[in-house]
Amino acid sequence: MSTSVSQTAQRLPACLPAIYREDAFLGRYLFAFEQVLTGIELKIADLAKLFDPAQAPADFLPWLSSWVAFTLRADLDDTRQRAFLARIVSLYRRRGTKQNLQELLTIFTRGTPTIVESSGDGPAHYFRVTLPLKRAEPAVLLRQSAIAHALIDLEKPAHTFYDLDLQFPTMQIGVTSKVGIDTLLGTGTGAGAAGVSARLNPGPKHGLTPGTIDHPGPIRTAVIENS
Repeated sequence: MSTSVSQTAQRLPACLPAIYREDAFLGRYLFAFEQVLTGIELKIADLAKLFDPAQAPADFLPWLSSWVAFTLRADLDDTRQRAFLARIVSLYRRRGTKQNLQELLTIFTRGTPTIVESSGDGPAHYFRVTLPLKRAEPAVLLRQSAIAHALIDLEKPAHTFYDLDLQFPTMQIGVTSKVGIDTLLGTGTGAGAAGVSARLNPGPKHGLTPGTIDHPGPIRTAVIENS
């Protein structure tokens, strides 16, 4: 009976003395061991990827973050989690500093924060964070507000206090809206003619508070969302 080459060990016999390499039975005997060891060796060969935030499996990221005593937020997308873990060691070295807080807010909110510390006649140990955000759904803005507050509370020195000013585009003709391109203005009749433009204002410590601005007169506004 001929022995299939696919059922004969190929690598393990090469590790044996030459006298054993031509033994067909030994090749078949070592085949099962080679199948088991090959899978283990492949995992060992890829072990370095598990410690690289850019290459590690997504379900491995929380374990990586536990190495530096940090719990990743479940509402952060995969890209931001990896970006944070890739820089976490260098960020920890500057923990409690203005630069560190700016970098963390940039990573987690994708905004570009400005931090102004009080000086002169201002209150002691106070700073103000201004964080511009892109236009998004109210639920997304609320989540970004919660993330920003959590980061500031975690990173700021214990004796300091702050205000967080979230800024994002609203309908401002000539600034964030262009008549005839993404905004229509027209007259209308009936109860629905009075235009209302909704806006969210940053609230203290609790995220965003919805509010409205009523425009006088029979003006109807509509915003065209670009696809």
